[in-house]
Amino acid sequence: MRAIKDSSGKTFFGHPRGLATLFFTEFWERFSYYGMRAILIYYMYTAVVDGGLGFSQATATAIMSIYGSLVYMSGVIGGWTADRLLGPRRTIFYGGVLIMIGHIALSFPGGATALFVSMFFIIIGTGFLKPNVSNVVGDLYPKGDQKRDAGFSIFYMGINLGAFIAPFIVTNVSNSANSYHAGFGVAAVGMAVGLIVYVITGKMYLRDAGKKVPNPLKSSEKKKMSGLALGLLAAIAAIGTIVAWLQGEFTLQTVIMTVTIMGVIIPLIYFIVMMTSKKTTKDERSRLTAYIPLFLISVMFWMIEEQGSTTLALFAANRTDLSVGSFTLDPGLFQSLNPMFIIILSPIFAWIWTKLGKRQPGTPRKFALGLFFAGLSFVIMMLPGILAGNTTTAVSPMWLVLSFFICIVGEMCLSPVGLSATTKLAPAAFASQTMSVWFLSDSMAQAFNAQTTQFFNADTEILYFGIFGFGAVAFAILLFLGAPLLKKYMRGVD
Repeated sequence: MRAIKDSSGKTFFGHPRGLATLFFTEFWERFSYYGMRAILIYYMYTAVVDGGLGFSQATATAIMSIYGSLVYMSGVIGGWTADRLLGPRRTIFYGGVLIMIGHIALSFPGGATALFVSMFFIIIGTGFLKPNVSNVVGDLYPKGDQKRDAGFSIFYMGINLGAFIAPFIVTNVSNSANSYHAGFGVAAVGMAVGLIVYVITGKMYLRDAGKKVPNPLKSSEKKKMSGLALGLLAAIAAIGTIVAWLQGEFTLQTVIMTVTIMGVIIPLIYFIVMMTSKKTTKDERSRLTAYIPLFLISVMFWMIEEQGSTTLALFAANRTDLSVGSFTLDPGLFQSLNPMFIIILSPIFAWIWTKLGKRQPGTPRKFALGLFFAGLSFVIMMLPGILAGNTTTAVSPMWLVLSFFICIVGEMCLSPVGLSATTKLAPAAFASQTMSVWFLSDSMAQAFNAQTTQFFNADTEILYFGIFGFGAVAFAILLFLGAPLLKKYMRGVD
C-alpha cells in the first residue's frame, strides 16, 4: 500500500491531506464530548433546586466512570461493524449522527431520564466513531513508514485541540445562561460541525482509505446474526442477574459491578478469539502475545489518567483555592489542562520520534515511560495533604497543574504510540476490532475506577494517591527491564 497523497501534491504538515480530514473530525467530536464532560459531574451532584440532579459525589464519580467505561467498551460494536458490515468510513458517519442525537437529548431538561438516554446514544455513537477514525489514520501510511508515529501524534493534537477549547466555551455558556443544558447544547452543535467537515473533505482527501470492509460477513453468517445478537444480550443480562443475586438486590452497586465484570470479560474474549482464529497467522499470533502485556500496562495508565474528570475534578472543586485576585476560577476549566499540555507536547514528541528515527526507544519502553510518569503524577498529589498536615485546607491550583503536566508527559509516551502499535501488531482480519481492543484498555480502566473512586475522600486522599502512584511506578520499572524479551515476540515490528 502506498501513502495516500492529494493529486495536487500538497500535504498536511508533510503528511497525507486525508490526515487533515480526520484531524478536524476528531477535533469536533472531542469538542462535543469533553465540553459535556467538563460540567457533567457537577451537573450530577448539584442540588435539584440549583439545576442539577442531586446525586451524591460518590455516586457521581461512579457514574462518570461507568459512562467512560461503556463509551470505550462500545468500540467493540464499532470495530465489528466496520470489519464485517459497513467499513470504517461509513461506520464513522453513523457514529457521529448518534453522538449528535445524544447531546441534543441532554440539552433539554429531562432529569435523570434524559441523562441516561443521552448516555446511551453517545456510548454507541462513540463506539462507532472513535476506533475507526484511528484505524483510517493508519490506512494513510504504507507499512514501515517512519512517519506513522509522527502522524498519529499530529492526529492526537487535533483530538486535544477540541478538548482544550470545549471547557472554556461550554462552562462560559452554561454560567452565562445559568443552565447546564445550554452548555450541553453547545456540545451538540460541535458534533454537527464535525459531521459536515467529515462528509465534505472526506470525499476530496480520503479517497479509498477506510472504504473497504476487511472481513465481510458471508451470506450464511448473516443468517446467524439475529441469534448471536440475542445470545450476547442474554449473556449480558445473565451477568447482571448473577451479580444482583449475589448482592441480594438490584442497586447502582449492582450496575457498577456488572460493568466492571464486563470490562474484564469482553477484552479477554477478544484476545481468545483472535489468538485461536484460523485467519491469524503464526507471526500475528506472536505479535498478539506481545500486545497483551502492553494492553495491561495501558489499563494501569488509564486508571490514573481518566481520574482527571473524577477524583481530580472533586479535588479542583473541594480542595483548591479558586480565587485568582478578584477572579474566581470555574473548577470545570481544569479539564482543559489535559488537552492543553497535549497540544504543547504533541509537536515536540512528534519531532523527537522523527529526529531519533531508528534510535528512538522501542514501543515497550515507551509504554514503561508512560506509566512511570502517570504514577509520578499521583505521587505528586500526595504532597498537598502531607505538607499542609491535613486534607481540608484549600491549596494552590498549581498542584493540579503540575500533576496534569506530568501525567501528559506520560501520555505522550504511551497513547499515540499505542494507537500506532495497535495498527502494526493487529492481525489483518481483525484490524478494526484490534483497534477496538486498544480502546477496551481504557474501558477496563474506568470499569475498575467505578469501584476505586468511591473510596476517595478527604480521609483517604493521601493513601489513595500513594497506592495508585507507587504501584504504577513499580510496574513501569518491571516493563522497562523486560522490554527486550517482549520485542522478540513482536516479530520485527518496532
